[in-house]
Amino acid sequence: MSPARSYSAQLVGLEAEIINIEVDISNGLHSFSVIGLGDKSVEESKDRVSAAIKNTGYISPKQKNQKVVVSLAPADMRKEGPAFDLSIAIGYLLASGEISYADIPPNPKMNEETDGYNPKDNIFFGELSLEGNIRKISGLLPMLFCAERSGFKSAFIPKENVDEASLAKGIDIYTVSTLREVVDHITGTKTLEKLRICLDCDSQQEVYKGDALSGIDMGLVRGNEIAKRGLEIAAAGAHNTLLYGLPGTGKTMLAQSFPSILPALEYEQAIEVTSIHSAARVLSSKLITRPPFRAPHHTASHISIVGGGAIPRPGEITLAHRGVLFLDEFPEFERQTIEALRQPLEERVITISRAKGSITFPAQTILLASMNSCPCGKPRKKGCLCSETMINNYWRKLSGPIRDRIDIWVHIDAVEYEKLAPGRGGRDNRWQSGEMARRVQIAREVQLKRFRSIGRSIYFNSEMNASDIEKVICIDEAARLALETSVRKLELSGRAFHRIIKVARTIADLDGVETITKKQIYEALQFRKR
Repeated sequence: MSPARSYSAQLVGLEAEIINIEVDISNGLHSFSVIGLGDKSVEESKDRVSAAIKNTGYISPKQKNQKVVVSLAPADMRKEGPAFDLSIAIGYLLASGEISYADIPPNPKMNEETDGYNPKDNIFFGELSLEGNIRKISGLLPMLFCAERSGFKSAFIPKENVDEASLAKGIDIYTVSTLREVVDHITGTKTLEKLRICLDCDSQQEVYKGDALSGIDMGLVRGNEIAKRGLEIAAAGAHNTLLYGLPGTGKTMLAQSFPSILPALEYEQAIEVTSIHSAARVLSSKLITRPPFRAPHHTASHISIVGGGAIPRPGEITLAHRGVLFLDEFPEFERQTIEALRQPLEERVITISRAKGSITFPAQTILLASMNSCPCGKPRKKGCLCSETMINNYWRKLSGPIRDRIDIWVHIDAVEYEKLAPGRGGRDNRWQSGEMARRVQIAREVQLKRFRSIGRSIYFNSEMNASDIEKVICIDEAARLALETSVRKLELSGRAFHRIIKVARTIADLDGVETITKKQIYEALQFRKR
């Protein structure tokens, strides 16, 4: 009997690769082996598959005197996880002759001669329980996208992955809860109903229906209007920002309020972010429509922040893609970790190289950091004994290149009692999250329209390169002279010079003007660390 084939997929970084599963059965003493560089969970699949087949009503492979070889190809790619269980079970049942495909019309998207695929083949994902139930798996979304690109017509997935699977629109999805349901469908005994895709790619209103602002309302933060203005600029142009000041002045609360002024993700961005979280195995059961907000503790390891490991996996900076990476007590992070942020903050990607391979992860994130003014955090009037040397050493934990990559520096002042006391200092509607989010959204739409007009697929002013600045920046002569004088006086680097222009461009977009004037230049300089 010739080997039977079935298909599944394996994650490699944030992408997926199709895995060709071949099952060969020959006469001889009983043996059951899985080959193809699988980890322990793949090796154990033979026991799960055998029990699931027996409890589905067929003869278990372990009850027969036969040699079963399951090959996972390509053989030089490391396989991990239990997602191959369902595909291995189907492959075995086909190879043993216990089931056969019904008369299914060939898939016009797949050519057996050129692609090496059987037109009747589907792709299968799912972990099997000993009873034959199909359990949820991680990383399904990028696998479905890979299957769609590879021309598969239909995919069988665990019913618990239904929300995630509804985003794949170019492939028929069948949600199943038992091995029996899959067997009955492919043999034609019973027909499963296709998953109805409720999301329309042409209508983002459906995608974001019922979406609400997240985070603490900015209006609940009393005082610090300059800080709120700085965060509004950061949100509008996706600029890296650092909040510094005495403890208890509201730095953390301002940071926690920051997500509330960020607009919802565009549809393409939502798919991208959801796919990343799915591949990283941290996805909740729904589409991510809000920018992610990641806030690791300062004791987090270097690898957990930037990514890595023997098999490279994404870190917090990648999980914050299209969102915010908040690093509270910034200088307390490991020096190695802080310096490792240089590349992703500049290039918006991070490349992890290990002996077993090199993978580039996306890292388009807003760095939002906070720190105290000195090591002890006390004001001079309340017992601060830090010497100038101690304070300088504290600030030196942030190297010059890292400081250069922070666009907006915001000093957080202590708030007067009159504003903090209940019933005092009424709320200013200008600084409510809803109103700030509206202004941010308008500024972002202006940026997007500008970049599309020059054929660029970027979203924010912070993403501009030198060529983009030459094309889209319009600055009057007085502003140009003020900028030149300030750069010479402050001895700013070329990187800082370009970042000031980007921040000024964002301020102009918030102000609703096309030409940058001295007003925008001076405000951008106000938020630059001296």
